[in-house]
Amino acid sequence: MHREKHFCWFIFDNDQLLIEHRDGQYMVPESLNPPVPLSFKLDVSSPEKENCVVAIPEPGVEINNSRYFFTSLREAWGFLDSGLYKIAGRAAQILYWEMHSRFCPVCGIPTQQTTPITKVCPSCHFEQYPVISTAILALVRKGDQILLVQARNFKGTFHGLVAGFLEAGETLEECVAREVREETGLTVNNITYFANQPWPFPSGLMVGFIADYVEGELVLQEEELKSAAFFDRAHLPELPRKLSLARKMIDWWLESNPSS
Repeated sequence: MHREKHFCWFIFDNDQLLIEHRDGQYMVPESLNPPVPLSFKLDVSSPEKENCVVAIPEPGVEINNSRYFFTSLREAWGFLDSGLYKIAGRAAQILYWEMHSRFCPVCGIPTQQTTPITKVCPSCHFEQYPVISTAILALVRKGDQILLVQARNFKGTFHGLVAGFLEAGETLEECVAREVREETGLTVNNITYFANQPWPFPSGLMVGFIADYVEGELVLQEEELKSAAFFDRAHLPELPRKLSLARKMIDWWLESNPSS
């Protein structure tokens, strides 16, 4: 007997993702039909997983049972397995792009979607694709200490790493040196790549680097940072959540520098 195709429904109400709790597990809804009425849907299937749909519910939809609930994409990291969470992040990025690319930036004509990640202007034929904003993270070492900062845009009391967006004409390593210098007044060298991470808040790619302190005194760029200091492993402040690449980098440093 032929089984009808089921879909994974990545349903976002603003920045809230619909989660299903079934048989003791948390997942995104997977069914033939969506669990709530939709006002918009778009295929976001990939080679890793077929039949994935990102969608927006109809206005005013309410969940009236304990099987489903909405949560932020950040909080969903605590519910979903890594594979589903990665797809959810991609779905969120494509949805954000869809909502912000409805008109041609060249001539203002409404765009036409030709693939899930391509839009074309029917007038001037300008093509649009999802825009990814590249940002660096810098873990700066000074002896047995690392530089941790509290940015003004951080939500919470944790300290993280120096971060900033890549500018036109820069290499990633040049961006690291510039951002550290601009935000803290410090000079660094030995800049080496660590790892990267898609960051769908709303549409970024975080690229992490390790660097060594060379010289300078801490002079904060006050419009960007609330505080900054070098910390040893025995006196660390509150750190970023495990979700972030910044935390993975800090944990790597801790594991590489065990206490004596």
